[in-house]
Amino acid sequence: MSSPTVLRRRLGSELGKLRVSRDLSAKDVAAALGWSASKLSRIESGLVSLQERDAAKLLAHYGISSPEEVKQFLSLTRQSRQQGWWHAYGDALPDWFRAYVGFESDATKIVTYQCELVPGLLQTETYARHVIRAMNPTESTTEVERRVALRMDRQQILDRPDPPQFWAIIGEAVIRRPVGNGTAMAEQLNHLAAMADERPNITVQILPFSAGAHAAMGSSFSVLSFSDIPGSVAYSEATTSSTYAERPSEVARHQDVFLRLMASSVQPEKSITWLRKVAEEYDE
Repeated sequence: MSSPTVLRRRLGSELGKLRVSRDLSAKDVAAALGWSASKLSRIESGLVSLQERDAAKLLAHYGISSPEEVKQFLSLTRQSRQQGWWHAYGDALPDWFRAYVGFESDATKIVTYQCELVPGLLQTETYARHVIRAMNPTESTTEVERRVALRMDRQQILDRPDPPQFWAIIGEAVIRRPVGNGTAMAEQLNHLAAMADERPNITVQILPFSAGAHAAMGSSFSVLSFSDIPGSVAYSEATTSSTYAERPSEVARHQDVFLRLMASSVQPEKSITWLRKVAEEYDE
């Protein structure tokens, strides 16, 4: 079953189609219902939960009166308000990251470029602990361990019967910057190499320093695609916030950048060899 996040996105997509089919602007609909334009935008993007009463208002405004059709929409609304597995982690999962975890759980394809650290789905527990501690220096050991546990639980999508296709491009700085001691880095790089070598759904490329200036200077991002809802989502984050881009032109721009990075990166087979070589250097 799809996660609540993806169900919200599906619901929002259907409501957006209804609005467009009535030749109504988001601004006019929001004004008619006494809402802000941003509220309707977030509903249609699936970034916020929709109350049944608000869903009913939208359906009435769009002239949907068929009891069966109304029932289907309200049923989807209820399902989209259920809590995902990650709810149990509470404050260990920032509000701005919750939507991403939901999207990640249901994605059939994920491509990501990371210039500073190993992608979360491919981090070892030790590496993750050092990263999380460094990024949250004032948190207690208990809080850090909850974040580590969450990160490890997210990785379960790679072990399911139908795992997503996952393609990661990692800047050379990621494998050169020591996170923890040499043993921890060797373990992490060998893990990266093994995942890329042994899992047919996982590809890893290294973007070398020698590539020079490139299309994503200083900017990490991910693009997630799904089988049961149209379109893709481009995601990027800062220290305390995140950005979700869904407009086709914005997603296409991220996809184009990723293709350019692929062309500038070391080929997958050679990247695996390189990862193992650098791992040996950390082990010396």
